[in-house]
Amino acid sequence: MALILASEMNVSCKITTAPALERPRDIVGLLVNLQPGDILFIDEIHRLNRVAEEILYPAMEDRRIDVTIGKGSSARTRSIALEPFTLVGATTKAGSLTAPLRARFGLVQRLRFYEVDELTAIITRTAALLDTPINTDGAAEIARRSRGTPRIANRLLKRVRDYSQVKADGTISLEIARTALELFEVDPMGLDWTDRRLLSMAIEQFNGGPVGLETLAAATGEDAQTIEEVYEPYLLQIGYLARTQRGRIATPGAWQHLGYTPPIAPPKIPAIPHPRYQTETETGTETRIRALQHEQLSHL
Repeated sequence: MALILASEMNVSCKITTAPALERPRDIVGLLVNLQPGDILFIDEIHRLNRVAEEILYPAMEDRRIDVTIGKGSSARTRSIALEPFTLVGATTKAGSLTAPLRARFGLVQRLRFYEVDELTAIITRTAALLDTPINTDGAAEIARRSRGTPRIANRLLKRVRDYSQVKADGTISLEIARTALELFEVDPMGLDWTDRRLLSMAIEQFNGGPVGLETLAAATGEDAQTIEEVYEPYLLQIGYLARTQRGRIATPGAWQHLGYTPPIAPPKIPAIPHPRYQTETETGTETRIRALQHEQLSHL
């Protein structure tokens, strides 16, 4: 997005990442060298250290930075004016941004996942750059299994291209794409082998759950943090996994997708209050009936 803004504004775009800005002079050098109207793009901005954030505050609000020159009693602070610039930050963890930094951005946008037709266009363009023939049906098949993410779509395209060049004539068709993705164990919903293993483990060994994260990690041999941060988000998004206070639950959609029959929920039996708590409007007969029903249920 930063590159698109720079192209529309006819300015330069300086790209960096937050981990690269470890020392104050790193970010000061970037800010001082910006030309009027330039765009500064910081990826993974939530990983900025506190010193870098403090330098950014006056730069974002007043277009200036305060630099300390000297040490000890001879130290003095000098304010350096900056050229007008646009700061663009990207993060997948907006909640990890400190409140003062987040509040200083004039516009906060969230990028949604791509639709199939959008991914199809991206795959077609990438195939042209790779000099790989592909038809619309083949591109759409790859797009449907890409989890709405262009990076995954391009990765799958390259693997399907390799398969088509070895096993076919190099052209990616619907049948070639479908066969190649099945070989790579990517199903029509974009689930890979590990995703299906997590769901099948929860269904087969724990009757669909609820099952705790640590228990699921021990049963599958995966790290608990990897399950929570890598595999769970997509399963939650497509509704195949539910996260509750008691643990993870495989939803009926997951049962059906993996070929299992979802369990039938038992009918709810209306609660019969204890005769001690009957209402004042009940007659003696109604009270005896309730007492009899409660006694019968107690013997079951």
